[in-house]
Parts: sequence; C-alpha cells; structure tokens
Amino acid sequence: MVDKIKVMIVDDHQMVRLGLSSFINVQEDIEVIEEASDGQVGVLKAEKFKPDVILMDLVMDRMDGITATKIILEKDPSARILILTSFLDDEKVFPALAAGAKGYILKTSQAHEITEAIRKVANGEDVLSESVKEKIAEHEHRPHELYDDLTSREMEVLRELAKGESNQDIADALYISLKTVKTHVSNIFVKLKVDDRTQAAIYAMNHKLVESQV
Repeated sequence: MVDKIKVMIVDDHQMVRLGLSSFINVQEDIEVIEEASDGQVGVLKAEKFKPDVILMDLVMDRMDGITATKIILEKDPSARILILTSFLDDEKVFPALAAGAKGYILKTSQAHEITEAIRKVANGEDVLSESVKEKIAEHEHRPHELYDDLTSREMEVLRELAKGESNQDIADALYISLKTVKTHVSNIFVKLKVDDRTQAAIYAMNHKLVESQV
C-alpha cells in the first residue's frame, strides 16, 4: 500500500476547510490529517504533525499566511507550502513566493487542479496557476521601481502617510505600535531615497500608489 500524502489545511473559513477536506479525502493517495483556523495555530500544528504539504490561505486573523509561511520554513526548511487563496495582487503573490512557498494557486481552481498541485508540491515541484505566471511575466518585463522593495506593510504605511496622517493616526489605523510605525517610515525613506514625509507623499502620488487628494 502506497503511503498517502499528508495534508494540513490552514484557512479561517470552516466551510472552505470542510469543502477541501471532502474532495481531498476521496483521493486514493492524499489525506487531510489536520486543520488550522489561522496562521498562528498553523505554525504550531505544522511543527507537531509534520504534514507533507500545507495548504495555506493568506488573509487570516491573528497571523496571516505569509508570516506563517516564513515562520514554518524557519523552523523546518523542508516544509512544503502551497498557497491557496482568492488574492492575486502584487502585495500577496510576490511576498508569498519570497517567503518560500512552493506554489501559489487560486481558490477558483478546479478541484482536480488543486489535488494535482498538492501532488506536485509533495514531489518537490513548484506550482503556479496560469494567472500567477502571467503576473510574474509582467513583473519581469516591467522596469524595477524603488517601491517594489517595500513590504506590504510598508506600502500600507506609505499610503496612510501620503494622506497626511500622523504616525499616531497610522498606528491606530493599522493596529500597530507607534514605534513600529516609526520604523516603517524610516525604512520607507531609505528605500524610496527620500528625506522626509513630503517627498515620500509626492513619490506615492507620482507613482499612483495612492489616490490624489486634490
């Protein structure tokens, strides 16, 4: 008897976990051994149960999928993580792949496409949906911009900064500490090669990273 591919599902929607488990568990060679409702629980269970493949959602409470992916791979570099999400924007795709995910597919994928992706990732292959491949190709052919080096959180801070918000306002809006905001602002200045908030705001406007306030 062939050993089944052991899968853990990390997703904050119970119905999504139930649906995934239902069609995965009817496969002869794949089984769901564990589930987690957010990234923080996913990190703990990944270390405990050592699944062959982790199906990882991105937007979740307490800890998002990108952060969870980074932590899991720091603890176990051999872990194989397949992102399964509804999001296709740059701020999700590229950080997730940079974090070490072996694959990135959308929840709109057919059931057989998801199970096939699980098999490939378990076998050590990288798997990307066609739409993700197209986005990567577009990115590779686009001139590198300074803002490409900003993290998703730094981009959020920049957008708030460009609206004229104070550090405290940004901290309140993003639910982070004032100290963390100051660190992000300093990093933004360095990465965008600007000297102050006004120059950063002008850069954001010129590159259409935020809606014009005029």
